[in-house]
Amino acid sequence: MIKLRRSEDRGHADHGWLNSYHSFSFADYYDPEHMGFGSLRVINEDTVQPGMGFGTHGHRDMEIVSYVLDGKLEHKDNMGTGSIIAPGDVQRMSAGRGVQHSEYNPSRDERVHFLQIWIEPSVTGIKPSYEQKHIPASEKKGRLRLIASPDGRDGSVTLHQDAEIHAAVLDSGDETTHVLKNGRRAYVHVARGNVHVNGERLVHGDAAMVVGDAKVTLDRAESAEVLLFDLT
Repeated sequence: MIKLRRSEDRGHADHGWLNSYHSFSFADYYDPEHMGFGSLRVINEDTVQPGMGFGTHGHRDMEIVSYVLDGKLEHKDNMGTGSIIAPGDVQRMSAGRGVQHSEYNPSRDERVHFLQIWIEPSVTGIKPSYEQKHIPASEKKGRLRLIASPDGRDGSVTLHQDAEIHAAVLDSGDETTHVLKNGRRAYVHVARGNVHVNGERLVHGDAAMVVGDAKVTLDRAESAEVLLFDLT
């Protein structure tokens, strides 16, 4: 079974310095039918203006993943981490028993466009931690590349949850299939372009929830970048 979540049905907040689309209930946007999908709790598509960003604030007991599409994002936290996140980078911050951090657009003239993803952890109260990996676009071209997993295999960042995130860059002629193990489900988010998911056409910002099917096939794409979440 496949259920679609169209881009135009997402929550939207335009704060001037921040333009944000919410796939699930977040902040002032509340939709009881879209509170998350399995352990996947948040997908926010954020565009931040030059020199602006999220000031220092706190999180607890959440796996926070940032995936930059365009521009750069500057991260700082009270664990002593300072980094720049660029396209191809995957950032994972485990908030655990508490962390303070900020995220800014360091550019004077370019916007940063990124996905902020929250996954509920399987354990709480752990020591906060940070991890960042670079996954070249060539490794995502025409196939699903693992970028986050419970065991950090294949160069992915490590999640404290039985969840995987795969990324693909697809164009005309590309086709890739992800096999779901028994009892698992998938959430497919189109970060840009358009693609068919199990025969359904999705465009930028759309998502598909796949439950009860053994396979998820992505094909007939046009300049698409896609994230696939494999969840219990």
